[in-house]
Amino acid sequence: MKKYLVLILVIFLQSCNGNLMSGFNNSKFSSTSQDNVEDYSKPTNQLNKTRELLDGASINFPTLTATGYAVVSTQPGQNVEQKRLMAIRAARMSAMRELAEQIHGLKVDSNTTVIDLMVQNDTFRGIVSGIIRGARTVRINPTGSDTYETVLEIDQDMVAYLFRQAQTL
Repeated sequence: MKKYLVLILVIFLQSCNGNLMSGFNNSKFSSTSQDNVEDYSKPTNQLNKTRELLDGASINFPTLTATGYAVVSTQPGQNVEQKRLMAIRAARMSAMRELAEQIHGLKVDSNTTVIDLMVQNDTFRGIVSGIIRGARTVRINPTGSDTYETVLEIDQDMVAYLFRQAQTL
């Protein structure tokens, strides 16, 4: 389970525009003086540094934003109004899935079949699973004549809470 948490953290930090060190509130990282340089060549020091980096309490979580899209004409419904409402709902669920992926990560399963040293079949499957609470709808807009866009966001306090809950599992 810890392996998955590390993977989730790596994915999460990569989604924060690759700016790894800007999210830490520890003054050790901002020092440029050579006097304060610690020796991380020993395994114990490396382990302590890793624990410090992975400690959820020291990370400043950003506000996450996700966008979902859905096409009106492909939705089930008896009339255009019902299809429009279903498209808005589908776009919202798509945005929720994107938020769950940003917070909890994406599990990727793959399978490759090789016969006579030739690839016969290569399949990939991505699975997103997680709890989303406190997502706020920023906007719902029609984009074009047949598509809806929904934008959701979760503030940094809720992201920190969800991350701490994921660590306890």
